[in-house]
Amino acid sequence: MILAIIVGVLFVGYGTAYVVSDDVRFLTRAGLEETRILQSRQPIARVVTDPAVPAPTRDALRLVLTVRDYAADLGLEAKKTYTTYAEVDRDTLLLVLSASRRECLCPYIWHYPIVGRVPYKGFFDFAMAHRAAAKLDTQGYDTYLRPSGAFSTLGWFNDPLLSTALTRDSVELAATVFHEIAHNTLYVPSATAFNESFAQMVGYMAAAEFFASRGDRTAAGRARDRWHDEVLLAGYYRDLRARLDSLYGAGLDSVAVEAGRRAVSRWARNRLISMADSLRTYRVDPTDQPINNARIIARGLYRTELDRFDAWYRRHGGSVQEAVEALRVLEAGVVGDSAMARLRAALVSP
Repeated sequence: MILAIIVGVLFVGYGTAYVVSDDVRFLTRAGLEETRILQSRQPIARVVTDPAVPAPTRDALRLVLTVRDYAADLGLEAKKTYTTYAEVDRDTLLLVLSASRRECLCPYIWHYPIVGRVPYKGFFDFAMAHRAAAKLDTQGYDTYLRPSGAFSTLGWFNDPLLSTALTRDSVELAATVFHEIAHNTLYVPSATAFNESFAQMVGYMAAAEFFASRGDRTAAGRARDRWHDEVLLAGYYRDLRARLDSLYGAGLDSVAVEAGRRAVSRWARNRLISMADSLRTYRVDPTDQPINNARIIARGLYRTELDRFDAWYRRHGGSVQEAVEALRVLEAGVVGDSAMARLRAALVSP
């Protein structure tokens, strides 16, 4: 009887919290979606032998298994990541929200257990995502919602490959697998830009090594070309952020700041057009886009100091295995911004 009363009180308390708290509704939906995905997963080894599955899907999943094996050979902690597959009944898995104050490149920060401080929030409930963005809009923030077809639980669960990831070509699919496995291998709490930029390097350079090992020089070249473009774009975002930091730090009034943002937008457009011939895989959009701090921060998270990661890779003989192992040793016990600072310091030492 006492147990029944306690359970009843808990349900009433949860019900009340669900009604009044966005956080409780968010966590509830995320938990339900994660549970649904985990329950629907099937072993990839079984799916690739099922004649009812379309041949292109089976071919892509065979590639995933081969990439996983190669990742393990490189010393990456593949764990159980992408040994299973789950169909998602929509093209977009979730929407990711980023926000920043308009007068500062200052990301809005969300706090999570284990992973620490993160400058974005993923929503399985798209309406909830748009409401959250609208709420921040009314508070004067720049906001940016972008679709995502994959996520990582950092090895805490047996992350399945989702059908939303199979829209990529073979190079992008392989890079995605390496990228997500890289998070299992090295993850610095509260260092999102470091973690994502590190995983970008592993994703594309491991893909290049993988396809080269199979004698596929075309695919290996595409992976290297994509990394080349990512490094160039990282430089573009570095310079764009520097211009905006200078503008926002000048102590101007709001009218002057908005005029400055328009001027920086014109510079950004011209800079991208001037880069067009140097980019090997990207096509430049010549339209003038207004400055959005949240979009700049979000895109820059995956392109932070990539030239340093590239230099680290080259210092270690152009070997993903050696570069990753050395970086794991270098970053042991580090938290937050100290991770990138330690990488910078290591690169200037003999």
